[in-house]
Amino acid sequence: MERISKLQQKLKETNSSWAFITSTANVFYFSGFYSNPHERLLAIVIFPDEEPFLICPEMDANQAKQSGWAYRIVSYDDVHDPWHMLSNELSKRNVQNERIGIEKNHLTVNRLERLQTCFLHASFFDLTDTLHELRMTKDEKELQKLRQAAELADFGVDVGVRALKEGKTELEIIATIEYELKRKGVRTMAFDTMVLAGTNSAHPHGVPGTNRIQTGDFVLFDLGVVLDGYCSDITRTVVLGQPTEEQRRIYNTVLQAQRAAIDACQIGAPIGSIDKAARSRIEREGYGEYFPHRIGHGLGIDVHEYPSMNESNTTPLQAGMVFTIEPGIYVPSVGGVRIEDDMYMTEKGPLTLTTYPKELQIV
Repeated sequence: MERISKLQQKLKETNSSWAFITSTANVFYFSGFYSNPHERLLAIVIFPDEEPFLICPEMDANQAKQSGWAYRIVSYDDVHDPWHMLSNELSKRNVQNERIGIEKNHLTVNRLERLQTCFLHASFFDLTDTLHELRMTKDEKELQKLRQAAELADFGVDVGVRALKEGKTELEIIATIEYELKRKGVRTMAFDTMVLAGTNSAHPHGVPGTNRIQTGDFVLFDLGVVLDGYCSDITRTVVLGQPTEEQRRIYNTVLQAQRAAIDACQIGAPIGSIDKAARSRIEREGYGEYFPHRIGHGLGIDVHEYPSMNESNTTPLQAGMVFTIEPGIYVPSVGGVRIEDDMYMTEKGPLTLTTYPKELQIV
């Protein structure tokens, strides 16, 4: 596989013995096998020159084969020690166990200690940045999955808006959205669906509950789905009933800020300039203190992945990057507005994958 070959080249360049890939997302990226092993060990071992192997619970071995993994699978049941099996498998190969790449942001201290026990003379280094770089730009196949996931996110918002009615609770609306998405074949949401009404919408990561939606409320929808291992993420905000002048001003400021950020998305532009384009617009209208988060985040197998779209990031935009643009204003006494879209960078500029209308909707 091309992805494995790219990592093998990185291992050669850094004179590394092998890579120990353990996160669900990165195992999926290199193998096509998506699995949550819970407390059990799931890993791919990738060498600079030899064929890789996958280690997984025995109950998942057939699924791994069916997913397209063409190399060796080392499987284990709940009685046997997978770390002992890992050590045995490596002893059969003509490899040095001197410099081993790991995912520091995923590997627990307990698991690192097991590795250190198995390979007493090895040194360990962090592969996280290398893996981020490999996953940062998406190919056409990935783009197609992301586009389909975005279409389902659009559908989810549409279902939620149509279900809005005074007296309904936030959780009731969520139940309707997720039921209809299940009927469309969606197994998993990318994160807990948010429907936040009234002053609850003033919390960027608010918790939906049994609050009854009232006429005059901002209602914020934030949702995404997982489709074939790839995530979408959309936010839209509407008003139930006639908005006040302040609500209109807040909404239009966020919309203008998002448009400014999207306009700033050009190949070679530093990521920080995207955040600054939106932030300056919000600050100009006097709401700067009410925009407490970055402009967005990378999107792909994980709903939040590299790059972080914050104002200090100097990484230049590249073709193939996928990320969100999501400015927001959250005024405690009034409510909050966030508008979020999924963007794909092309050589000619940004392509918006989520397309649900953004003009202020009065329901």
